[in-house]
Amino acid sequence: MSLGRVVVAMSGGVDSSVAALLLSREGYEVIGVTLRLWSDERPDAAPLSRGCCTLEDIDDARRVCEAIGARHYVINAEREFKATVVDYFLAEYERGRTPHPCIACNDLIKFDFLLNRALAMDADYIATGHYARLVFDDEGNPTLMKAIDQSKDQSYVLFGLRQEQLRRLLLPVGWYTKTDLRELAREAGLDIADKADSQDICFIPGGDYRKFLQLHREASPGDVVDMEGNVLAQHQGIDRYTIGQRKGLGIADPAPLYVVRIEPETRRVVVGPEEALLSPGLIADGMNWVSGTAPSEPVEVTIKIRYKATDMPATLVVQGSETRVWFDEPQRAVTPGQAAVFYREEELLGGGYIVGPLDSDATRESITASVPS
Repeated sequence: MSLGRVVVAMSGGVDSSVAALLLSREGYEVIGVTLRLWSDERPDAAPLSRGCCTLEDIDDARRVCEAIGARHYVINAEREFKATVVDYFLAEYERGRTPHPCIACNDLIKFDFLLNRALAMDADYIATGHYARLVFDDEGNPTLMKAIDQSKDQSYVLFGLRQEQLRRLLLPVGWYTKTDLRELAREAGLDIADKADSQDICFIPGGDYRKFLQLHREASPGDVVDMEGNVLAQHQGIDRYTIGQRKGLGIADPAPLYVVRIEPETRRVVVGPEEALLSPGLIADGMNWVSGTAPSEPVEVTIKIRYKATDMPATLVVQGSETRVWFDEPQRAVTPGQAAVFYREEELLGGGYIVGPLDSDATRESITASVPS
């Protein structure tokens, strides 16, 4: 007897393919869906530089579905992807912020657009190849956890998921290592077993996001200034810079200089010494708490402030729509637009988007004292 119908988001890669394989073996009725999001079908482009959803990827997903006895469909979501991911990506750089398009894609495409399509297909669940785990209590309430394979963990990009979405979600590969998945694919005779992993920004051929910005945004010059406001150079657009950047500043200075702040209102790029990048904490908004309830008092957590960052201990305080965070140790290059994601050991509590660093004179006592008693 079937455990239910599940729509699996299949990119043609190893992770989503093995997700479909595992669910089929567990007894689910699997339907593979490949979302056509963005493509670069130039004949001279290298296979890993054509963006996502190439014809080769679609064929790989289809062959996996044939091998496991599942139906396979291709859904064109290019219009939705452009409106919710690509346009957001461009707009954030224009605002002097550094976006994370994978988070936008998860929130608005895979767990919104795809879930709605799956429900229209009378599916009970959707599934993806993300490295993360779901654990349910006796009442069926889900908790989102880090993957078994910490080196591949992708829970960071899933902080926007809500309880009603998690109850419809299956994440089978989070209980395995990448090596395990490749071996499972080989044992099943799937020819994607040794397929290389895709690039991070799927819609930017070759990963050169600055070139992508230049193609889609007109140059908007401004000043590169030091921390006292002295003009050091000119730039062709604030969207070419990100916090912590050292190369490409066009400044001849005996001491290394880094981008420490971007001012979209004045179109100034502010540079300074490396120590100016250190921050005692941060302010975040756009929060989502996976349990559905925000903490009502200061909480000791670990935090990641970028996808590949190491977790670090911190204290967070929710103040209305904002969350203030004090790091146990000052951190480098707190970057507006990136996600701040909070954990209790392996449990993902929630996250939001970085507004900016705390003032240098902020203290743990000053942020925790502001919580209403």
